[in-house]
This record gives sequence, C-alpha cells and structure tokens, in this order.
Amino acid sequence: MLNRSKIGELASQQAGPVTIGGWVETLRDQKRIQFIIIRDESGSVQVTYPRPSEEDALADQVSALTHGSFVTIKGQLKHDERVKLGGIEILLEGLEVVSASLPDSPIAEDTSIDKRLDWRFIDFRRPELNLMMQVQTTIEQAWREHWLANDFVEIHSPKLMASPSESHAELFKLEYFEGHAYLAQSPQFYKQMAMSAGLNRVFEIGPVFRADPSFTSRHATEFVSIDMEMSWIDSHEDVMSFQEELMVKAITAVKEKHGEKIKELYDLDIDVPSTPFPRIPLAEAHEIIEKRGYKVPRTDGDLDPEGERQISQYAKEELGHEFVFLTDYPKQIRPFYHMRHEDNESLTKSYDLIWKGTEITTGAQREHRIDVLEAQAKDKGLDPEGLDFYLDFFRYGVPPHGGFGMGLTRVVMLMLELPNIREASFLFRGPNRLQP
Repeated sequence: MLNRSKIGELASQQAGPVTIGGWVETLRDQKRIQFIIIRDESGSVQVTYPRPSEEDALADQVSALTHGSFVTIKGQLKHDERVKLGGIEILLEGLEVVSASLPDSPIAEDTSIDKRLDWRFIDFRRPELNLMMQVQTTIEQAWREHWLANDFVEIHSPKLMASPSESHAELFKLEYFEGHAYLAQSPQFYKQMAMSAGLNRVFEIGPVFRADPSFTSRHATEFVSIDMEMSWIDSHEDVMSFQEELMVKAITAVKEKHGEKIKELYDLDIDVPSTPFPRIPLAEAHEIIEKRGYKVPRTDGDLDPEGERQISQYAKEELGHEFVFLTDYPKQIRPFYHMRHEDNESLTKSYDLIWKGTEITTGAQREHRIDVLEAQAKDKGLDPEGLDFYLDFFRYGVPPHGGFGMGLTRVVMLMLELPNIREASFLFRGPNRLQP
C-alpha cells in the first residue's frame, strides 16, 4: 500500500518530508514557477515548483501533466498562511505519473446531468459528491447502530420471486430456467415471515426494483430500500415512534461528523429535528391543503406531489417542523395486509412520512389474523390461493407486528437538498438508463 498522507490531514502535520497521491485538478505553468493543485478523496493542496534557470526534467514533467491524471508527489510540506488553499503547500521534489489522463475531459462544471451520468466516475471526483457518499455511509451506520442497540436482526431477503410482493403493475418479469421469475419490489413478505419465524425485530438495507415508467425527480427503477419490521406492537404509533428515533439518530450523526463540510460545499445547515414529529390524519391534511388554496386532483384520496409540498409547508410554518406523519389512509389506497381501524373499517393503521415536501416512507401495522387477512385480500379483488405461500405465515401463529419501507436515496437527496434523485444516486437506474 502506498505510504501516503491524506491531503485533508496535512494541516495538522508538522512541516517536513511528505508523500501524497491524487488527481491533477489544475496546472499553472508560469515562466518562473509552476503550481499544481492536487486533489484526493479528502481535499486539495497546492504543490509549488520554482523553475530552475536551466533546462530541467522535473519542470518538463510538470508541464506535460494533463487534467485528471493520477500522480504521486514527494516534497516538503510547508505551513504558510499566505497560501489561500488551506494555508499549506508542498514544495515539489519528485513526481510520478501513475495513470495519465486524456487531455480533454468529456464533462465540465456546466455539463448537463444526463451527460455527467454517462461519465459518472469522473463526475464523482467532485468534492461535494464524495461528501454525499460519506453522508450516506454515516446515515446507514447510525441506523444500524440504533437497530442493533435495540435487538434487531439483519436479514437479506431474496430478490428473485415467484410471485409479486406488492402489485402486478410495477413488476419486472424475467426468464427463469423453464419458467418465469419477478424482481422483488419489496422485502415486505419476507419481513413478515421473519415475524412468524420468531426473529422478533428485523431490518434490511437492500435493492428493490419497480417497473415504473415515471420520469420524475423522485423515482428510479432500482433503488436501495430501508426496511424494518417489529413484533409485539400495540399500533402503527409504535412504528412511527421508532422511526423518529432512527431519523434523529442519523441526522445527529451527519451533523456531528459532516456538518462543517456540508456548510462549506452545499451551503446548508443540518438541523436535528425535535420529537415527536407532528401527526396529521390524511383527511385533515386534505382540509388544511384546501384552506391554503390548493385542491388535490387525485380521485383515490391520496396526495399528489404538490399536496405533499403544501402539507409540509404547513407543518413548517404552523408547527415548526420539517417532518410530518400523515396517518389513517383509506383502505382503497393501501395494500390488503395493512390493518384496519376497529372503529372505522374504511381506514388503515398506516402512515406516510413527509420530509421537506416529499414522501420518504410508508409504514403500517400489519394484519396478523388469518381470517381477516383473507377477507381483506378478497376485498381487494385478490385470490387467496395465489397468496398461499404468504398466507401460510399466519396459519401457525404470529405476533402483532408492523414496520416500514423507506428510500435511502430520497433521504440523501432531501438532506442535501439536491434537485433530483439522479444527483443523489451512485449510479442511477431509470426507464432509459442502464449504463454505466
């Protein structure tokens, strides 16, 4: 392994010999002196080389550098507050071109997102995208720590299924030996199987697939889903309370670890939300939105994106909160396995979590009583015989349980206030994008 110093740690090192490795960001090749800006995954530093008066092989090597080439630099670290880039510089003594770059980059700062996605490996060299992936990692670490501290077990459910896990509308069907299989839309059925198996509390971070032809700022055909399920709950309120804890834990971790860098590169302050998050029944949300001058045009009773923005703005203005739980969704817009209210069979014990105007989570208490579950499946027009493998989970005893599914990329997108989910993805997959 190359014995190098990370550029981001140079400011705390004493002056003296140093070796770094990174990409050539800029080169100023002047008559008397040469300046190279070198960047690695942790930051950028200025490398300085005064040209000797006679012909010099090292000066010629510097002059031949192309933007994006990966080099190792040996020199003397010097602390000088006059240097604009971090108050440090390296006086060049030796240079090795590890991997030369073609002279003309295919993308620039003003290149369109579609073109940048074509060259994502170059695009990701931008410091803000490097930080974005660090933020994503910190979020996942915080969630895992909280789950494990609360006795959750991690599962990895299959992504090839013999039948759909949600609806037939958004399925990817593929050949599977002599028959067909489907790509999993959700680990929902397997999370519930884990409850019947006695695992009590489970979580999963894994890919899911939706054959949704939407070209919006929030949809993808493959994305990372954050799922959990927990037994022995009284209602969906227990699930919401636990999700609040998860979100506060993650946002706090990001603020503590990356807050200053996010302010520098994104000009954002990370605000840790207070608990409890506001809860508004969906029917009441419609009334609030209409009083604000907007009527949701959807006929199924759900909110559209503008409705989500309106209720989120209301929560921020009137309740002082960026998060809001919408609860008590009508049964016609929820899956058959969502439990319904005892005093109002038309409503489900379910919720959506809205953050900064966008839905990030759907959660619910699940129906665990086999007779009720079968009846609700029929009520949805489903044939229970086609759901036998799933319904078997409930024929041999299962505790009351509930959980949620949440899109990781949406969380990152909203936390860093990125314009769309393509920007927040490592490699985006949509209806017209399968490469790189």
